[in-house]
Amino acid sequence: MLEIALDARVSPETLRKIESGRVATPAFPTIAAIADVVGLSLDAVWAEINQAKRGVEPSRPDHNAPDRLAS
Repeated sequence: MLEIALDARVSPETLRKIESGRVATPAFPTIAAIADVVGLSLDAVWAEINQAKRGVEPSRPDHNAPDRLAS
């Protein structure tokens, strides 16, 4: 997680807060930077958000992104 935070130019604490839901509405540039680092397009992020709102199980187009977030 530290590497992702540093590569995205956000603090590790900010990334932890976003990941845990303690930051309900992170700034768009922050989300864009994190998405870029983990290899997700903003279209994929938007699709995940819309699926979650509709109660649909999120898909995982980039199978490496969850592993990178967990590290």
